[in-house]
Amino acid sequence: MNLDIEGRWALVCAASKGLGKASAKALVQEGANVVITARGREALAATAQELRQCNAAVQVVAVAGDITTNEGRAQALAAAPRIDILVNNAGGPPPGDFRSWSRDDWIAALDANMLTAIELIKATVDGMTERGFGRIVNITSGAVKAPIDVLGLSNGARSGLTGFIAGIARQKRIAERNVTINNLLPGLFDTDRLRQSTDAAAKAQGKRYDDAREAKRAAIPAGRFGSPDEFGAFCAFMCSARAGYLTGQNILLDGGAYPGTL
Repeated sequence: MNLDIEGRWALVCAASKGLGKASAKALVQEGANVVITARGREALAATAQELRQCNAAVQVVAVAGDITTNEGRAQALAAAPRIDILVNNAGGPPPGDFRSWSRDDWIAALDANMLTAIELIKATVDGMTERGFGRIVNITSGAVKAPIDVLGLSNGARSGLTGFIAGIARQKRIAERNVTINNLLPGLFDTDRLRQSTDAAAKAQGKRYDDAREAKRAAIPAGRFGSPDEFGAFCAFMCSARAGYLTGQNILLDGGAYPGTL
């Protein structure tokens, strides 16, 4: 399928590794130019070089910085002549007991997983509507559908973004101008973050890493963890010209792990 995004400009956040990197890779393979941003300069530069090798016909611009700051956002946005596609993404805050979280902990979580996405949408959506094309995908978490008690900071911040998107995506001045805004909710994907969280859980429970990992895998009806590449391909479709009738939705990509009907 031709996704018809060749020559478009995309900004992909937290793109040096994991699901952000996979999303940027899929967009590059479809002919989109990308600006990728992340805090780690060396990892980001290596990713940029890898993406250029995927498609020599596109431009790949790496902007190292903190996207949760005004300066970081300004630098990333200035690196492209326009933003046609925005993929919001950020690592989740640490797990813990809500009794131990301070106001500063909550503000940091909201900045990373809610307010930064809103600021980037605010900076790009009007240009998209003027040009008559825009795709915004927010990578959130399957925990939005099935909250995890120790991930309260993430549950709260990402759910706040979800509620905001439910309203703004349906504004006629946005939706009728071929601008879509959706959330993509990953379940368990085989990334560094999965390995780190599994290792931490295993140590906390006094289990072997392999046993903890196998328990997670066995709980997924598909019988496996997702691959970053299949996530990236799905994200690219949501960013494509073919997905113009999809907006205001929360798409759960989790191998069937969520047991609900809605």
